[in-house]
Amino acid sequence: MPAKKQLTFEQSMARLEEIVTALEKGDAPLEEALALFEEGTGLMKQCSAALDKAEQKVAKLLKGSDSGALEEPMEGMEV
Repeated sequence: MPAKKQLTFEQSMARLEEIVTALEKGDAPLEEALALFEEGTGLMKQCSAALDKAEQKVAKLLKGSDSGALEEPMEGMEV
């Protein structure tokens, strides 16, 4: 069985939006709703991991030349 292709962050977010919209409608049968919820949970974990990785990379890039961290809180940034 071939491995499932990893979605980009943007593709994952778009799919999450589709899932939320479908679940909010409330007309999906129980089994389908559960499958959508499970898929959404997995996508949410992938997106969270990608954001954590990006935040770590930004923090690393913000380090000063004297190796003193210039890390600032990322509050207020839109995701």
